[in-house]
Amino acid sequence: MKRLLALSAAALVLSATPLAAQDIAITGATVATGDGSNPIENATVVVQGGRVVAAGAGVAVPAGMTMLDGSGTWVTPGIFASITNLGLVDVDAVSESNDASAGDSPFNAALDVAPVINPAAQDFAYSRAGGVTRATVTPVAGASIFAGQGAVIDLGADFDAVTQPRAFQFVEMGERGARLAGGSRTSVYALFLNALREAGNYGDDAQLRTIGRSGSVGMGDDIAVDSRLLGRAEREGDVLLTRFDAAALVPVVRGEQKLYVSVHRASDILSVLALRNDFPRLNLVLVGVSEGWMVANQIAAAGVPVITGALTDLPASFEQLAATQSNVGRMVDAGVAVAIGGYESSGDHPRNLPQQAGNMVALNRIPGATGLTWGEAFAAITSVPASIGGLGGRAGVLAPGAHGDLVIWDGDPLEISSAPLRVFIDGIEQPLNNHQTRLRERYRTLDESQLPPAYRR
Repeated sequence: MKRLLALSAAALVLSATPLAAQDIAITGATVATGDGSNPIENATVVVQGGRVVAAGAGVAVPAGMTMLDGSGTWVTPGIFASITNLGLVDVDAVSESNDASAGDSPFNAALDVAPVINPAAQDFAYSRAGGVTRATVTPVAGASIFAGQGAVIDLGADFDAVTQPRAFQFVEMGERGARLAGGSRTSVYALFLNALREAGNYGDDAQLRTIGRSGSVGMGDDIAVDSRLLGRAEREGDVLLTRFDAAALVPVVRGEQKLYVSVHRASDILSVLALRNDFPRLNLVLVGVSEGWMVANQIAAAGVPVITGALTDLPASFEQLAATQSNVGRMVDAGVAVAIGGYESSGDHPRNLPQQAGNMVALNRIPGATGLTWGEAFAAITSVPASIGGLGGRAGVLAPGAHGDLVIWDGDPLEISSAPLRVFIDGIEQPLNNHQTRLRERYRTLDESQLPPAYRR
């Protein structure tokens, strides 16, 4: 029987002051560590100082810990959502609240989502209530094949969301990229190769001036200033990129910044992998990859990870003619590291990732289909996307030293009927209230006595 755990912490509010982590031990729960293994029954999880100390069966609990009885519940690492617009959008259809795309900007690769991410956006609270604790935030390509630079965030109830700015560059290389490049894939590759060569030639003049959250110019490892860049009137030779865009692509050419490439068609996937022949340092991540199963062995041999939607199974475009729900399972069987992300699939809100992963488990029951084991499916929304996002071993897992991000569920998290009871990020319990819960409570007890006659039964 499912057992509700009472919320012991007071309701949290967004605050610039970090709250203290809680030292807790959860005992007697079914624990999934997120590493691809099967769930462990009657197990214990210990979090101390904001970090996981231990997780598994027979774990000793240190003295003085706050004990939580997890009987009848599941404990897992938090969900890591890939390819989201969290903090960039409040209402999709309201342009003033939508910062995902900049179609009229003079810049493209230099666009950086980090300074504009808004942790007070409704989707933050809604996703957190669904068990999402960390995510990558991805810009959308507007006027160029280069969308700009994405960030890694946590979903804690504070204003310090960005944990890694400029974590990756995002580029469109499929049908949409062809439209943005002038109407043809040939133009996509010409523009892309030219951009990488310009960035490579730009060399040491690539340090960026970046405005931090405070509005001041910051200096340090992640925010650097090069006065030569700022005072230089123009670059030599025939160039297409602005100085700012060329500078932004230098870390990509050097392999210091990951390059997320949106691509679907099998032949396009192979062409993207072949880019390493000219630019061997490219740190590629393939996104979309609807026909990835057709070239899964080549993707695995290249050691390139994939972020894809689990439910993409219709030929919605000519580059997705071979789409199948067995895509994820076949790639995993071939040895590809696959993360399930909110991309090109129905129900692609971050909190719906457990449903997508659960469908991959259920797929094994269909004759001729290829799905995932429970452990593989859960890893595809926790440890695998965390590793792709640069947090391998530190997020998406319940392992010693990992962030104290954990979710207590009232049942199997891959079952659609289950829901989070409590969510912790870095050992700090998070509020689960959000706009939807407030609406639910409002209309659950709505006084109908004052309704006009036309609305009365």
